Amino acid sequence: MIRLVLPVVMIFIAATEASQAMVRIKDIAHLRGMRDNQLVGYGLVIGLNGTGDSMRSSPFTEQALQSMLERMGVNVRDVSLGTANVAAVVVTAELPPFAGFGSRIDVSVGSLGDASSLQGGTLLVTPLMGADGNVYAVAQGSVFVSGFSAEGEAEQLTQGVPTAGVVSNGALIERTLPDQFAELPALIYELRNPDFKTSVRVTDAINAFTMNRYGVKMAKELDYRSIEVQRPVSMSAVRFISQIEGLMVQPDSPAKVVIDERTGTVVIGSNVRVSTVAVTHGNLTVRVSEQPQVSQPSPFARVGETQVVPRTAIDAEEGDGQLKIVQGTDLQTLVRGLNRIGLKPTGIIAILQSIKRAGALQATLVVK
Repeated sequence: MIRLVLPVVMIFIAATEASQAMVRIKDIAHLRGMRDNQLVGYGLVIGLNGTGDSMRSSPFTEQALQSMLERMGVNVRDVSLGTANVAAVVVTAELPPFAGFGSRIDVSVGSLGDASSLQGGTLLVTPLMGADGNVYAVAQGSVFVSGFSAEGEAEQLTQGVPTAGVVSNGALIERTLPDQFAELPALIYELRNPDFKTSVRVTDAINAFTMNRYGVKMAKELDYRSIEVQRPVSMSAVRFISQIEGLMVQPDSPAKVVIDERTGTVVIGSNVRVSTVAVTHGNLTVRVSEQPQVSQPSPFARVGETQVVPRTAIDAEEGDGQLKIVQGTDLQTLVRGLNRIGLKPTGIIAILQSIKRAGALQATLVVK
Protein backbone atom coordinates (compact mmCIF):
# COMPACT_ATOMS: atom_id res chain seq x y z
CA MET A 1 0.00 0.00 0.00
CA ILE A 2 1.27 3.45 -0.94
CA ARG A 3 0.14 6.35 1.21
CA LEU A 4 0.53 9.97 0.18
CA VAL A 5 -0.27 12.58 2.79
CA LEU A 6 -0.41 16.27 2.04
CA PRO A 7 0.91 18.43 3.58
CA VAL A 8 4.14 16.89 4.88
CA VAL A 9 5.52 17.70 8.29
CA MET A 10 8.03 20.52 8.21
CA ILE A 11 9.49 23.14 10.54
CA PHE A 12 8.04 26.50 11.61
CA ILE A 13 10.25 29.22 13.01
CA ALA A 14 8.99 32.62 14.14
CA ALA A 15 11.04 35.62 15.17
CA THR A 16 10.33 37.20 18.55
CA GLU A 17 10.44 40.66 20.01
CA ALA A 18 13.86 39.81 21.46
CA SER A 19 15.26 40.72 18.04
CA GLN A 20 14.66 44.37 18.98
CA ALA A 21 17.08 44.21 21.95
CA MET A 22 19.94 46.64 22.37
CA VAL A 23 23.15 45.53 20.66
CA ARG A 24 26.67 46.90 20.35
CA ILE A 25 27.72 48.94 17.35
CA LYS A 26 30.50 46.44 16.60
CA ASP A 27 27.87 43.72 16.10
CA ILE A 28 25.86 45.60 13.46
CA ALA A 29 28.54 47.66 11.69
CA HIS A 30 32.14 47.35 10.54
CA LEU A 31 34.84 49.81 9.54
CA ARG A 32 35.26 50.42 5.84
CA GLY A 33 38.64 49.16 4.67
CA MET A 34 38.98 46.45 7.34
CA ARG A 35 38.40 43.41 5.14
CA ASP A 36 39.91 40.03 4.47
CA ASN A 37 41.66 39.26 1.19
CA GLN A 38 41.29 35.93 -0.58
CA LEU A 39 44.35 33.87 -1.49
CA VAL A 40 44.59 30.82 -3.73
CA GLY A 41 47.31 28.42 -4.83
CA TYR A 42 47.94 25.09 -6.56
CA GLY A 43 49.89 22.40 -4.77
CA LEU A 44 50.51 18.72 -4.16
CA VAL A 45 49.58 16.50 -1.23
CA ILE A 46 51.89 13.53 -0.73
CA GLY A 47 51.96 10.53 1.59
CA LEU A 48 48.51 9.17 0.70
CA ASN A 49 47.92 5.47 1.20
CA GLY A 50 47.01 4.63 -2.39
CA THR A 51 44.10 7.11 -2.40
CA GLY A 52 45.72 9.77 -4.58
CA ASP A 53 45.17 10.76 -8.21
CA SER A 54 45.60 8.27 -11.02
CA MET A 55 48.20 9.75 -13.37
CA ARG A 56 46.34 8.60 -16.48
CA SER A 57 43.11 10.38 -15.49
CA SER A 58 44.82 13.45 -13.97
CA PRO A 59 47.69 14.49 -16.26
CA PHE A 60 48.13 17.81 -14.45
CA THR A 61 49.15 15.89 -11.32
CA GLU A 62 51.89 14.08 -13.23
CA GLN A 63 53.11 17.33 -14.78
CA ALA A 64 53.26 19.06 -11.40
CA LEU A 65 55.07 16.09 -9.85
CA GLN A 66 57.62 16.04 -12.69
CA SER A 67 58.24 19.79 -12.35
CA MET A 68 58.75 19.49 -8.59
CA LEU A 69 61.20 16.60 -8.93
CA GLU A 70 63.18 18.42 -11.66
CA ARG A 71 63.56 21.45 -9.38
CA MET A 72 65.05 19.06 -6.83
CA GLY A 73 67.52 17.69 -9.38
CA VAL A 74 65.66 14.48 -10.32
CA ASN A 75 65.18 13.94 -14.06
CA VAL A 76 61.90 12.10 -14.71
CA ARG A 77 60.92 13.59 -18.08
CA ASP A 78 61.07 10.29 -19.95
CA VAL A 79 59.69 8.22 -17.07
CA SER A 80 56.00 7.32 -16.78
CA LEU A 81 54.99 7.97 -13.18
CA GLY A 82 52.46 5.52 -11.78
CA THR A 83 52.31 6.49 -8.12
CA ALA A 84 48.92 6.72 -6.42
CA ASN A 85 50.17 8.48 -3.29
CA VAL A 86 50.05 12.04 -4.69
CA ALA A 87 47.04 14.31 -5.25
CA ALA A 88 46.75 17.71 -6.89
CA VAL A 89 44.90 20.20 -4.69
CA VAL A 90 43.71 23.79 -4.69
CA VAL A 91 44.68 25.69 -1.53
CA THR A 92 42.63 28.67 -0.35
CA ALA A 93 43.03 31.06 2.58
CA GLU A 94 41.82 34.39 3.95
CA LEU A 95 44.44 37.06 4.60
CA PRO A 96 43.17 39.11 7.58
CA PRO A 97 43.76 42.86 7.79
CA PHE A 98 46.92 44.08 9.57
CA ALA A 99 48.55 40.62 9.37
CA GLY A 100 52.31 41.00 9.88
CA PHE A 101 55.33 39.13 8.52
CA GLY A 102 55.64 35.64 9.96
CA SER A 103 52.04 35.42 11.13
CA ARG A 104 50.27 32.12 10.55
CA ILE A 105 46.80 31.55 9.09
CA ASP A 106 44.70 28.46 8.40
CA VAL A 107 44.34 27.14 4.88
CA SER A 108 41.73 24.91 3.23
CA VAL A 109 42.71 22.12 0.85
CA GLY A 110 40.48 20.54 -1.80
CA SER A 111 41.24 17.76 -4.25
CA LEU A 112 41.43 18.71 -7.92
CA GLY A 113 41.72 15.27 -9.50
CA ASP A 114 40.15 11.85 -8.88
CA ALA A 115 41.74 11.19 -5.48
CA SER A 116 39.43 9.27 -3.15
CA SER A 117 40.83 10.65 0.13
CA LEU A 118 43.40 13.10 1.48
CA GLN A 119 43.58 11.37 4.86
CA GLY A 120 47.13 11.26 6.23
CA GLY A 121 48.57 13.48 3.48
CA THR A 122 51.07 16.32 3.76
CA LEU A 123 50.82 19.51 1.74
CA LEU A 124 54.08 20.54 0.09
CA VAL A 125 55.25 24.15 -0.12
CA THR A 126 52.50 26.03 -1.97
CA PRO A 127 52.66 29.77 -2.79
CA LEU A 128 49.35 31.55 -2.20
CA MET A 129 48.60 34.47 -4.51
CA GLY A 130 46.14 37.34 -4.30
CA ALA A 131 43.98 38.82 -7.03
CA ASP A 132 46.91 41.02 -8.12
CA GLY A 133 49.13 38.00 -8.82
CA ASN A 134 51.55 38.64 -5.95
CA VAL A 135 52.48 35.91 -3.47
CA TYR A 136 51.34 36.86 0.04
CA ALA A 137 51.77 33.57 1.90
CA VAL A 138 53.33 30.12 1.63
CA ALA A 139 51.48 27.03 2.89
CA GLN A 140 52.78 23.66 4.04
CA GLY A 141 51.84 21.06 6.63
CA SER A 142 49.78 18.00 7.52
CA VAL A 143 46.24 17.92 6.17
CA PHE A 144 43.49 17.23 8.68
CA VAL A 145 40.46 15.50 7.11
CA SER A 146 37.29 14.98 9.14
CA GLY A 147 35.56 12.65 6.66
CA PHE A 148 36.52 9.12 5.74
CA SER A 149 35.71 6.52 3.13
CA ALA A 150 35.89 2.71 3.38
CA GLU A 151 34.80 0.15 0.85
CA GLY A 152 34.80 -3.57 0.22
CA GLU A 153 33.70 -5.83 -2.57
CA ALA A 154 29.97 -5.40 -1.93
CA GLU A 155 29.60 -2.22 0.13
CA GLN A 156 31.04 1.27 0.51
CA LEU A 157 30.77 3.66 3.48
CA THR A 158 31.54 7.36 3.20
CA GLN A 159 31.12 9.94 5.95
CA GLY A 160 31.75 13.63 5.41
CA VAL A 161 34.01 14.77 2.57
CA PRO A 162 37.33 12.88 2.58
CA THR A 163 38.70 14.89 -0.38
CA ALA A 164 38.78 18.22 1.49
CA GLY A 165 40.70 19.19 4.59
CA VAL A 166 42.34 21.93 6.64
CA VAL A 167 45.94 22.74 7.54
CA SER A 168 45.80 24.56 10.86
CA ASN A 169 48.25 27.47 10.99
CA GLY A 170 49.64 26.06 7.78
CA ALA A 171 50.52 29.29 5.96
CA LEU A 172 53.18 31.88 6.77
CA ILE A 173 52.58 35.51 5.77
CA GLU A 174 55.39 36.65 3.44
CA ARG A 175 53.94 39.97 2.23
CA THR A 176 51.73 42.50 4.04
CA LEU A 177 49.14 44.86 2.66
CA PRO A 178 49.69 48.63 2.78
CA ASP A 179 48.59 50.05 6.14
CA GLN A 180 46.18 52.88 5.35
CA PHE A 181 44.44 52.80 8.71
CA ALA A 182 46.70 55.34 10.42
CA GLU A 183 46.31 57.82 7.55
CA LEU A 184 42.50 57.85 7.43
CA PRO A 185 41.16 61.35 8.20
CA ALA A 186 37.77 59.93 9.17
CA LEU A 187 36.33 56.58 10.17
CA ILE A 188 33.40 55.27 8.14
CA TYR A 189 31.18 52.60 9.65
CA GLU A 190 29.06 50.48 7.29
CA LEU A 191 25.94 48.72 8.54
CA ARG A 192 25.71 45.01 7.87
CA ASN A 193 21.92 45.38 7.42
CA PRO A 194 21.45 48.81 5.82
CA ASP A 195 18.53 50.80 7.20
CA PHE A 196 17.83 54.53 7.43
CA LYS A 197 16.50 54.42 10.98
CA THR A 198 19.37 52.28 12.23
CA SER A 199 21.86 54.65 10.59
CA VAL A 200 20.32 57.60 12.44
CA ARG A 201 20.27 55.73 15.75
CA VAL A 202 23.95 54.82 15.45
CA THR A 203 24.79 58.44 14.63
CA ASP A 204 22.82 59.73 17.61
CA ALA A 205 24.47 57.24 19.96
CA ILE A 206 27.97 58.22 18.84
CA ASN A 207 27.18 61.96 19.04
CA ALA A 208 25.73 61.59 22.54
CA PHE A 209 28.93 59.85 23.66
CA THR A 210 31.36 62.28 22.01
CA MET A 211 29.37 65.32 23.20
CA ASN A 212 29.57 64.08 26.78
CA ARG A 213 33.23 63.02 26.51
CA TYR A 214 34.80 65.56 24.14
CA GLY A 215 32.21 68.34 24.02
CA VAL A 216 31.61 68.06 20.26
CA LYS A 217 29.54 65.94 17.87
CA MET A 218 31.78 63.78 15.70
CA ALA A 219 29.36 61.55 13.74
CA LYS A 220 27.30 62.23 10.63
CA GLU A 221 25.11 59.82 8.69
CA LEU A 222 26.08 59.68 5.00
CA ASP A 223 23.30 57.40 3.74
CA TYR A 224 21.29 54.39 4.88
CA ARG A 225 24.47 52.29 5.05
CA SER A 226 27.38 54.56 6.07
CA ILE A 227 28.17 56.74 9.11
CA GLU A 228 31.22 59.01 9.11
CA VAL A 229 33.01 59.59 12.43
CA GLN A 230 35.78 62.16 12.91
CA ARG A 231 38.83 61.12 14.89
CA PRO A 232 39.88 63.10 17.99
CA VAL A 233 43.35 64.54 17.65
CA SER A 234 44.37 63.77 21.22
CA MET A 235 43.59 60.04 21.07
CA SER A 236 44.77 57.13 18.99
CA ALA A 237 42.35 55.68 16.47
CA VAL A 238 42.49 52.23 18.09
CA ARG A 239 41.47 53.51 21.52
CA PHE A 240 38.75 55.72 20.08
CA ILE A 241 37.29 52.84 18.01
CA SER A 242 37.22 50.59 21.08
CA GLN A 243 35.06 53.20 22.82
CA ILE A 244 32.72 53.65 19.86
CA GLU A 245 32.13 49.96 19.19
CA GLY A 246 30.98 49.35 22.76
CA LEU A 247 28.05 51.78 22.52
CA MET A 248 24.58 50.19 22.63
CA VAL A 249 21.90 50.92 20.01
CA GLN A 250 18.56 49.39 19.04
CA PRO A 251 18.62 48.41 15.35
CA ASP A 252 15.49 48.66 13.26
CA SER A 253 14.46 46.15 10.60
CA PRO A 254 11.80 46.17 7.86
CA ALA A 255 8.72 43.98 8.12
CA LYS A 256 9.63 40.84 6.21
CA VAL A 257 8.48 37.23 5.95
CA VAL A 258 10.97 34.73 4.51
CA ILE A 259 9.68 31.38 3.23
CA ASP A 260 11.83 28.45 2.10
CA GLU A 261 9.44 26.05 0.39
CA ARG A 262 12.08 23.33 -0.01
CA THR A 263 12.61 22.89 3.74
CA GLY A 264 9.31 24.32 4.95
CA THR A 265 11.01 27.03 7.01
CA VAL A 266 9.05 30.19 7.78
CA VAL A 267 10.71 33.20 9.45
CA ILE A 268 8.46 36.10 10.46
CA GLY A 269 9.98 39.44 11.45
CA SER A 270 8.84 41.16 14.63
CA ASN A 271 7.41 44.14 12.70
CA VAL A 272 5.08 42.06 10.52
CA ARG A 273 1.40 43.01 10.75
CA VAL A 274 -1.66 41.34 9.24
CA SER A 275 -4.95 43.10 8.65
CA THR A 276 -8.09 41.34 9.86
CA VAL A 277 -8.86 38.38 7.56
CA ALA A 278 -10.87 35.16 7.75
CA VAL A 279 -8.88 32.03 6.89
CA THR A 280 -9.84 28.40 6.32
CA HIS A 281 -7.58 25.57 5.27
CA GLY A 282 -8.24 21.81 4.86
CA ASN A 283 -5.82 18.91 4.62
CA LEU A 284 -5.96 16.42 1.76
CA THR A 285 -5.01 12.75 2.24
CA VAL A 286 -4.67 10.38 -0.73
CA ARG A 287 -4.27 6.61 -0.23
CA VAL A 288 -3.28 4.25 -3.06
CA SER A 289 -3.56 0.51 -2.24
CA GLU A 290 -2.36 -2.29 -4.51
CA GLN A 291 -4.11 -5.69 -3.98
CA PRO A 292 -3.16 -7.97 -6.92
CA GLN A 293 -5.21 -11.13 -7.48
CA VAL A 294 -4.25 -14.44 -9.12
CA SER A 295 -6.41 -15.69 -12.03
CA GLN A 296 -6.19 -19.45 -12.75
CA PRO A 297 -7.90 -21.61 -15.40
CA SER A 298 -10.59 -24.09 -14.32
CA PRO A 299 -9.38 -27.52 -13.15
CA PHE A 300 -10.54 -29.40 -16.30
CA ALA A 301 -9.59 -26.74 -18.86
CA ARG A 302 -7.32 -28.03 -21.65
CA VAL A 303 -5.69 -24.62 -22.35
CA GLY A 304 -5.09 -21.87 -19.83
CA GLU A 305 -2.48 -19.73 -18.04
CA THR A 306 -2.13 -18.50 -14.50
CA GLN A 307 -1.94 -14.67 -14.47
CA VAL A 308 -1.68 -11.93 -11.89
CA VAL A 309 -4.49 -9.42 -12.28
CA PRO A 310 -3.74 -5.98 -10.81
CA ARG A 311 -6.27 -4.38 -8.51
CA THR A 312 -5.85 -0.78 -7.34
CA ALA A 313 -7.93 1.07 -4.75
CA ILE A 314 -7.66 4.86 -4.48
CA ASP A 315 -9.20 6.73 -1.54
CA ALA A 316 -9.11 10.50 -1.04
CA GLU A 317 -10.08 12.26 2.18
CA GLU A 318 -10.25 15.99 2.83
CA GLY A 319 -10.30 17.25 6.38
CA ASP A 320 -12.90 19.67 7.64
CA GLY A 321 -11.91 23.29 7.16
CA GLN A 322 -12.64 25.76 9.95
CA LEU A 323 -13.05 29.47 9.29
CA LYS A 324 -10.92 31.47 11.72
CA ILE A 325 -10.25 35.18 12.19
CA VAL A 326 -6.56 36.10 12.03
CA GLN A 327 -5.46 39.60 13.06
CA GLY A 328 -1.83 40.33 13.77
CA THR A 329 -1.52 43.54 15.75
CA ASP A 330 1.84 42.19 16.90
CA LEU A 331 3.95 39.10 16.28
CA GLN A 332 2.59 37.12 19.23
CA THR A 333 -1.01 37.69 18.14
CA LEU A 334 -0.22 36.65 14.57
CA VAL A 335 1.54 33.44 15.61
CA ARG A 336 -1.19 32.63 18.13
CA GLY A 337 -3.84 33.05 15.44
CA LEU A 338 -2.03 30.79 12.95
CA ASN A 339 -1.39 28.13 15.57
CA ARG A 340 -5.03 28.22 16.67
CA ILE A 341 -6.07 26.98 13.22
CA GLY A 342 -3.90 23.89 13.80
CA LEU A 343 -1.81 24.06 10.64
CA LYS A 344 1.36 22.34 9.67
CA PRO A 345 4.16 24.43 8.12
CA THR A 346 3.02 23.68 4.56
CA GLY A 347 -0.40 25.09 5.38
CA ILE A 348 1.11 28.15 7.04
CA ILE A 349 3.17 28.83 3.90
CA ALA A 350 0.07 28.56 1.69
CA ILE A 351 -1.95 30.84 3.98
CA LEU A 352 0.76 33.53 4.18
CA GLN A 353 1.04 33.58 0.39
CA SER A 354 -2.75 33.87 0.07
CA ILE A 355 -2.91 36.65 2.68
CA LYS A 356 -0.21 38.54 0.75
CA ARG A 357 -2.18 38.21 -2.50
CA ALA A 358 -5.26 39.48 -0.67
CA GLY A 359 -3.31 42.60 0.38
CA ALA A 360 -3.65 41.93 4.10
CA LEU A 361 0.00 41.05 4.83
CA GLN A 362 1.74 44.32 5.63
CA ALA A 363 5.24 43.06 4.98
CA THR A 364 7.64 42.01 2.25
CA LEU A 365 7.21 38.35 1.33
CA VAL A 366 10.42 36.62 0.24
CA VAL A 367 9.97 33.12 -1.23
CA LYS A 368 13.04 30.97 -1.91
